[in-house]
Amino acid sequence: MDRTDCVMIATIGGQPQVVTFALDELLRQGQVIRRVVVLHLTPQIEDNRTAAALDRLEREFVGTFYGDHPCRLEFLPIRRGAERLDDIRDEVAANVAWDTIYQLIAGLKAQGYQLHVCISGGRRMLALLATSAAMLHFDHNDRLWHMYTPPEFMERARDGAILHARPEDGVRLIQVPVAPWGAYFPALRTLTGASPREQMAAQMRWMDAAEQERCRRVAERLTPRQLDVLRAFACGQNPQAAAESLTVTVKTVHAHKTVILAECRNAWEMPEDAQLGYHFLLQKFGPYFQQERTIEGRSRLPADPG
Repeated sequence: MDRTDCVMIATIGGQPQVVTFALDELLRQGQVIRRVVVLHLTPQIEDNRTAAALDRLEREFVGTFYGDHPCRLEFLPIRRGAERLDDIRDEVAANVAWDTIYQLIAGLKAQGYQLHVCISGGRRMLALLATSAAMLHFDHNDRLWHMYTPPEFMERARDGAILHARPEDGVRLIQVPVAPWGAYFPALRTLTGASPREQMAAQMRWMDAAEQERCRRVAERLTPRQLDVLRAFACGQNPQAAAESLTVTVKTVHAHKTVILAECRNAWEMPEDAQLGYHFLLQKFGPYFQQERTIEGRSRLPADPG
C-alpha cells in the first residue's frame, strides 16, 4: 500500500449522489482514494429507496475502477448477527451500529490508511456514531466531511438524478473540526467492548486527569506575564480584550500567545503545523483555572472548630 492511499467512508440513505459528489471532490483535490466503504441500514422491502440508491451507486463503478481511477466500492450494512438493521430505534440498535462503525474505522487505521469520512447521507445517528468513532481513532491526517449542496441543485439531483456535480453547481465539502482524542490518549482505543455511553464516560475520565496534567505543565513553563495572557484567554477574552485588560498592545498579546501555543503543542504532542488559536486556550484552560480557583477558595475557608 502506498503511504498516500486513502479510504473514503460514507453514510448513505436514499441519495446515492452524496457519495459520488464527495468522491469526485476528493479526487479533484488530489486525494488517492483506493476504496470507498458505504455504511447503510437496510429498510423494509416496501421502502426500496436505499436499495435503489445502492444499485445506482454500484453502476458507477466498473470492477475496481471509478472512471479512470483505481477504486473499489464496498457496502457495509449494519447487522445484528445475521439480521440487517432497518433503522436505529433504541440503544440496543445504536450499540450494534456503533460496534460496526468502530470496528471499521479501527481496522482501517490499523492497516495504515488515511481516512476521509463523509457524514452527509443516511440517518443522523450514523453520522453521530461515525463522528464519535473518528474522535477515538483519527490522527491529524484524517478528515471528517460535511457536504453543502445548494437547495435548488439538491432538488434537481434528488434520488440520483444527477450523480456528478460541476464546480458551478456549488457543491462543497466542509471539513468538520474534530479533536482526535485517541491520538492524545491511546488507552481510549482499547475500550473495544464498551457501549457508546461507556466509551464517552471513560473518555471524560481520561480527559479530566490527563488534560489537567498537560495544562499544569504548560502553566509552569510560562513567565508571569505570559500566564496573565493565558488566564485572559481562559476567561473568554479575545486578543483585543486581553490587551486592554492587561494594559499592553495587541502585538504583545500575540507574541505571548505564540509562546503559549508552542508550549501547548509540546504538551499535547501535536505537530508543529497544527492550527491552534485562543479558542483552544479557552477550551483547555478555562476548566483548569476554574478548578484552581475552586481549590484556592476551599483552602481559604476557616477550619472546622469541632
